[in-house]
This record gives sequence, C-alpha cells and structure tokens, in this order.
Amino acid sequence: MSAAVLEQTLEHLKSLKLYKMVERLEGVLEEASKQEWTYADVIGRLVEEQALAKRDRGIAMRTTMARFPYLKTLENFDFKFQPSVDQKRVKELALCHFIEHGENVIFLGPPGVGKTHLAIALGIRAIHGGYPVLFTSAQTLLGHLARAHQEGRLEEKLKAYQMAKLLIVDEIGYIPIERSGANLFFQLVSRRYEKGAMILTSNQSFTKWGEVFGDSVIATAILDRLLHHSTVLNIKGESYRLREKKKAGFWEEKPEKEEA
Repeated sequence: MSAAVLEQTLEHLKSLKLYKMVERLEGVLEEASKQEWTYADVIGRLVEEQALAKRDRGIAMRTTMARFPYLKTLENFDFKFQPSVDQKRVKELALCHFIEHGENVIFLGPPGVGKTHLAIALGIRAIHGGYPVLFTSAQTLLGHLARAHQEGRLEEKLKAYQMAKLLIVDEIGYIPIERSGANLFFQLVSRRYEKGAMILTSNQSFTKWGEVFGDSVIATAILDRLLHHSTVLNIKGESYRLREKKKAGFWEEKPEKEEA
C-alpha cells in the first residue's frame, strides 16, 4: 500500500470513527507482509480488533453505569470456604438465562458470607453478556424513591429503575423499613414482575420480612411476586471478614467456661 493510499485510508477510517482500525492499520499491514496474508486476512484482523474494542468499551461503560461498590468475580469466590453454596447452580445462573426470562435470584444468609460478592459477580457476568445492570443498596433505593415521591417524580424514578435489565438490591433487612418505604418497594417489584430480573441479598429469612417491612401484608405481597419465578440460595457459614481477622490474629474465640 502506497503512502498516499495509506493516508487516505486512515482518513476514511477516522471519518467512520473506526479508531481501533486507525490505530492498528499500519501494524497489521506490517504483520501481513511478514506472514504473507491475503487481503481477506488483513480485513478480517482489522474488523475483529475493531469489534473487540467496541465490546470492551461497552463492558466498561455498562460497568461504570452499574454503580458497583467494588468489583468481584465468580472466579475469586471461595466455594470451598462456603460449601453450603450450590456451585453448580451459581454457574447455571452465570449463563444469565434468568435475566432473559425476567426471573429473580435471592441470596439469604448472615453478614459476611459472600452474598454481595455473588450478586456483583453475577452482575458482571450479565454486563459481559450485554445486559444493562444497576446495583443499589436497599437503603439508597428507598431513599431515592421516597425523595422522588415527595417531589412528584415517583413515576419518573420508577421508570428509571425499570430500565436496567438486571436490578441488584443489596442488604434488605439490615435496617428496618417504614411502611411508606415498603409501599414504594412493592410498586417497584410489581413494575418489574415477569419483566425485569432482580438479584436481592438479605440477612433475614423470609419469615422475618414482615418485621423488616413493618407490614406483614405488604411483605407477603412483595414475596409473592419475587418468589414466583426465582432461585433462592441460603448461605450458611462463617464470615469471610472474621476469617481474615482470625488469620491476622485480631480475633480470638474465647473457650466456653466449664460448668462447675
């Protein structure tokens, strides 16, 4: 390729906003001359790199928009430490079929056992699968809905929370919810029922959700919709955080006193 043709080609690629191809054109042509590639090989390599760059940008953008508090993957989840977690079932969920079908996943268990880790990890898998994801704590979610309700923007805010194909609501039950908040959460769950998938984490069993939401009737209505199409994983085990403190020598279990 002559210098004039190369320059013209680069300008055309820039006008089409194919910036990865602009970046890689000369390098690919150099490699092609050494490997004796055909024109089809050159075009194939450039298009592949452009497509991969677009995919990576999409993943980065969706990850930022998801608002994860931190990033966790299934690969760094210690299933051996938490044998109560059904690893096979989690891997099935990682295929993201539940998202396409508008189903829910609920992780139950005491603090520190990996519920949020698994929720985020499945969220990241969803992002890699091309799905828009939004992560929020229950407290933040209800605060936003309450503020929107006071300002007459509830419909707008509910629609905003409907836009994510997967909505992750973390830490249900850590802080009691007032009845007004329970009503707002019910509206959101109803809007997403059989349309948008949700992942929820809670440290409270379902029998305690009446206390969590301050109204057993509303709690039952919420659970009725959440559990209709759902996978529930109950994690029983030791806290990861306490394990690390024990390893570092900051936590020591006191032996029980023998009875006289």
